[in-house]
Parts: sequence; C-alpha cells; structure tokens
Amino acid sequence: MSHPGATATDRHKVVIIGSGFGGLNAAQALKHADVDIKLIARTTHHLFQPLLYQVATGIISEGEIAPPTRLILRKQHNAQVLLGDVTHVDLETQTVDSVLLGHTYRTPYDTLILAAGAGQSYFGNDHFAEWAPGMKTIDDALELRGRILGAFEQAERSSDPERRKKLLTFVVVGAGPTGVEMAGQIQELSDQTLKGSFRHIDPTEAHVILLDAAPAVLPPMGEKLGLKAKERLEKMGVEIQLNAMVTDVDRNGITVKDKDGSIRRIESSCKVWSAGVQASPLGKDLAAQSDTEIDRAGRVIVNPDLSIPGHPNVFVIGDMAFVPGVPGMAQGAIQGGKYVAAIIKNEDKARQHGTKPKPREPFKYFDKGSMATVSKWNAVAQIPLGEKTKFEFGGFFAWLAWLGLHLIYLVGFKTKVATLLSWAVTFLSRQRGQLTITEQQAYARTRIEELQEIAAAVQEERAS
Repeated sequence: MSHPGATATDRHKVVIIGSGFGGLNAAQALKHADVDIKLIARTTHHLFQPLLYQVATGIISEGEIAPPTRLILRKQHNAQVLLGDVTHVDLETQTVDSVLLGHTYRTPYDTLILAAGAGQSYFGNDHFAEWAPGMKTIDDALELRGRILGAFEQAERSSDPERRKKLLTFVVVGAGPTGVEMAGQIQELSDQTLKGSFRHIDPTEAHVILLDAAPAVLPPMGEKLGLKAKERLEKMGVEIQLNAMVTDVDRNGITVKDKDGSIRRIESSCKVWSAGVQASPLGKDLAAQSDTEIDRAGRVIVNPDLSIPGHPNVFVIGDMAFVPGVPGMAQGAIQGGKYVAAIIKNEDKARQHGTKPKPREPFKYFDKGSMATVSKWNAVAQIPLGEKTKFEFGGFFAWLAWLGLHLIYLVGFKTKVATLLSWAVTFLSRQRGQLTITEQQAYARTRIEELQEIAAAVQEERAS
C-alpha cells in the first residue's frame, strides 16, 4: 500500500533510509530547504553506536545513547519520520518498499539517500551469532549485559570448579576499538564494581581474553598506539591473543586456529563478537538494477559525488558506501550526509529559479582523527596535523579528549547531562548505575530460535 504521507505536496520529495549519523545529519541539514523529507528507519531511535559497549557493561542506560528520532526532528516541519524495514528500492519507478508488522508500504522519491548502515559480519558463519552476539544494536548491548552479569550469577551457584572457570572466562573477538573498549570494561567491571559482592566466587578472578586474527591491537591506529593499548590491557589483566582465527563458536566456547596451523579450544560461556561489519543488503539490491558495484563487505562503490552510476538522484553514504580514504566511522557518515544535503539544496534552488545548478564538486573527507578508550583514565588518540603528519598520544589526556568529543556528538541537552552524570558515578567511584538484567535480555535470541523451530515442526507435521 502507499503510505498516506502527512506531508503530501508537490514539492521535491527526499526519502532518507536510516536514522544513524548519516541519515539524521542529512535530514537536519535540509531543515530550511523547500523539500519534503521522509526518513524511514527500522528503529524508532537515533543510536550513538560508539557508546554501545558502555550500555553492555552497565555504565549508561540505553536511553542515554538512543533518543527517539521523532522527537529530535519534532520541530522540523518538512520532515516526517516513518517506522519500517526497507526491503526494496525500485530505481525505475523511483519508489521504496518498507515493511511494518507484515504490512508493506510504498514511498515515492525524487531524491533518495541510502544511509542504512552496516551490521555485524561473521565472515560467512552467521550461526556464530547465537553464542557470540555482536555490538551493533541496543538489543545486542542489552543481551550482552545479561550474559556478562548472568555468567557471574551462575558461577555463584555452581559447585563445579571447571564450570565456574568456564563461566568466568570472557572472550572478546576482534581487537579493533570496540573490542579493546569492551575487554577493558569487562575487566574493570569484575575487578572494581563486582568485587566483594559475591560469597562463593571472587569476581576479580574472571579471565578476560581479547583475540584477533590480525598481528596487532588497533591495526587502523598504527603500531605505536596499538602497543600502548595492548600494554595497558595486559597490565589490567586482559590476556591478548593475536594471530588467532576463530573457526567455530558454540554454547561452551570457541575453537581457534593459530598462525602455525594448530587448533585449540577455549572454554567460555560468554563470548562477544566485534570482528567485522557487513553493509546493508540494500547495496546488493542497487547493484542488481544498475551498473553499481559492491565490495566484499557489501559496500556500494559510489561516484565522487556519492551518487551511484546512472542515477544522479540516488546517494549512498556512511557505512553503506565505499569511498577511498574514508573510514567506517561516524565522521564519514556525518560529513557525507551534510555534503549530499548541500547538493540537494543547490539543485532544488536552481529548479525553482529555472537556472542551471552549480556543478557538483567531489566529496572531500576531513579527517578529524580517531580515538579509543582502553580503561578508566586511559585512552589512545590520533589527530592529523597535515596530509602526512599525525599527532599520537595516550593516557589521561587522551581519555579526557575522548570524553569531550563523545559528549559533543551526543544528540540533545538532556542526553548529554544524563550521560555526564552516569560517567561521574562510574569514573569517580566503583559503582555502575545500569546493572539490572532480565532473562529475556540474556536469552531472547535463543528463545526466538526455539519458537521458530517449534513453528517449523508444527507446519511440517500439518503438511504430512
């Protein structure tokens, strides 16, 4: 069915897919443009993904990093927020199909911005997800919080030393920024927050392992900062295992293949996956209808103006787009969203005046640097000082810079204040304010799969 559309006019129709950094910034940059915007997303919130690990480890609540998109754009009267999972883009008819609760809605567009982001990649082993959740959504973070804290609770009730050891072994796969941050926080959670709160186990004896198939920690940030992060984690008690490729994951642990080809087993009840990303399948949808190409991660290889070949009115930004020299970070999506919005405003203004629009200049990414927090009071940072020079530093001042930068990019005054208060509680004491867990959070994924198996069995029985 066609969506009723609360902003049905003859104005230029801009459809934005995704409410992440790219989609939201594109919509906000078009606030004063004479266009009608429909932002379609599969969630009702704008997720500040870099802080998901803090939700998973009880530092902040999910609401502090995921304000409702509808409220963010409430005063922007040319924008309408629509909930739905976009399943198809028809380039010929210029329509977008989205699904909500079994109903399919069709939305027409004049200009389309795809900013649907990326999900976790298990490199062809999607069955790993059942036992090693990723870190891409609020559901992932809450599930991991339930599994991490649930492991301590189960260990408290166990009288089997081997089972307790397995329950208190936490494996983080992927030594990029998310993996480093997650490993550090699990270690601090066990050493500081939970210390002395159990009677049968000692939480400080938890064993945190960070492993990666790569030969270094934080490869994108270079050898110097990678070594700083590695040394800090090891000092905290995190075991670093490099050149270690995960070949299997199950309920009770993981199987690892080392550089020399040997296979070994790590018994662990709680695993976290942060080892790769896969762009939205909408990229394949575009490639099937045009001369568009995608890379191995499913990212769309775009033109210099972020449009796709043969369709100058269709743009791809953020994690969905492959642009040489632009990393898969928030800044790339933010700058891409603002750049595309500027093109739309320029061309819409030319249409209104019956003039020729200014030629599109290629997208230029301004590298503002990268940061990763390792532990309380400690982070690493890399700031470009020119085309070839970078200022690299770590420790307390890098941690302060990390805090300030993330606070700036949080959306909304209330969100900033609430996050700052949560940080104060955690960093100025050993307490964490978000340690509540439920069985549904920890085991919803497996329960849903069990229900699907039961439903399939019932259908098979009926068919026979």
